[in-house]
Amino acid sequence: MLVPTPLDKLCDPAGRPYFLWDNELTLEEFRAKLHSGDPDERLYWTGVLLRQAKPDDAIVIAGRDAIAAAVPGLRGRLGAQEALWVWLTERWATRG
Repeated sequence: MLVPTPLDKLCDPAGRPYFLWDNELTLEEFRAKLHSGDPDERLYWTGVLLRQAKPDDAIVIAGRDAIAAAVPGLRGRLGAQEALWVWLTERWATRG
């Protein structure tokens, strides 16, 4: 069961999500980057999400399939969160 951050707590009054503390993007702008036609841009912003957001928030925002597809390309770039995301995506792959 996922317990994502409530929307009223997810973003500041300007619409910027808590995990984008160093970027001036609204949640809507961020989601557009996650769906960019440029695979490098999608990978970059997915990495930001996986490093900086709570895991439940990341799963709700990006989706399981997008995360599973991105993690292999993000190995070595997820910092302290890497072991969690590798374990989780491997578990998803074996359990469906």
